[in-house]
Amino acid sequence: MGSMPITRAQATSASRGTIEPMEDELVAWLRQHLPAHRDQSVPIGDDAAVLHWGTGPGCVVMVDVVMDGVDFELAEVAASRVGHKALAVNLSDLAAMAARPRAAVVALVLPRHGGAELARELYAGMIPLAERYDVALAGGDINSWDGRLVVSVTAIGQETARGPLRRSGARPGDWIVVTGSLGGSRLAKHLDFEPRVNEALLLHERYALHAGIDISDGLTLDLARLCEASGCGSVIDLASVPIDPAAGQWARQLADGSTALDHALSDGEDFELVLTLPADEAARLVADQPLEIPVTRIGEIVAERGLWQRDATGIVTPLVPRGFQHELDKP
Repeated sequence: MGSMPITRAQATSASRGTIEPMEDELVAWLRQHLPAHRDQSVPIGDDAAVLHWGTGPGCVVMVDVVMDGVDFELAEVAASRVGHKALAVNLSDLAAMAARPRAAVVALVLPRHGGAELARELYAGMIPLAERYDVALAGGDINSWDGRLVVSVTAIGQETARGPLRRSGARPGDWIVVTGSLGGSRLAKHLDFEPRVNEALLLHERYALHAGIDISDGLTLDLARLCEASGCGSVIDLASVPIDPAAGQWARQLADGSTALDHALSDGEDFELVLTLPADEAARLVADQPLEIPVTRIGEIVAERGLWQRDATGIVTPLVPRGFQHELDKP
């Protein structure tokens, strides 16, 4: 890739030099050290926090940051597409919790030169998405500096009558299903995807979902996080993974020996849903195909911890989770 920065949609969790992917370690540390609070029913480590005041539905809150040079290259894409992505990644996390979006606040750290026009273009990308999902863009903050663009969006949702869908609910015997197709997001999807909000709400209402997560950092890495939270493991049937045509195109473009399946397993930024549910419910879901996009069974949850892969001959071997993690200096 020459001098092109490694972005989320093409990075793996491999360390480089003295830098290590310590994001999950930091989250684990925070989980141990942050005090519990009576108003918080879902603690740190899930796709969003759930807060309760009084007897009404819980308030589902999450924040995500996108940065020029990490999540996109502003010199190469329209700012309106960046604005769309900045809001969409937040709505995707609400979808992972099967929460109904209500509002968002936006904080912009703008380059000094051209920042005002850039802000308008960012909002031009957010507004249509907000209108589609009836989300109030309720304010935020604006700052400027001599660096590159940073956009932080805090999204606020509302839990449904069935409550939030969490990472920690998977049980041995559950089938694992995914929406849509995976891989090759670097070619366009990571900027232009549609968050699976309506799909999550419909599936949560009609089927007995046990656990869920969205694919932001890579199928195997995000599934490993779901399994860790649930205290179990999973087996992926490699032949069943729905591979997007863009995954093959990206593999050919890289010409580095990687395959379309490799990218479907680890590219990240597909922003599809990974769900687990009882086998009978999952079989009904797969037969019904109630969405405009396919829902595919890719494996099952097992009691033994870890991630496993099953090839076309039925042989099961360990599978190393791969995907994107933010890298931090190691002390």
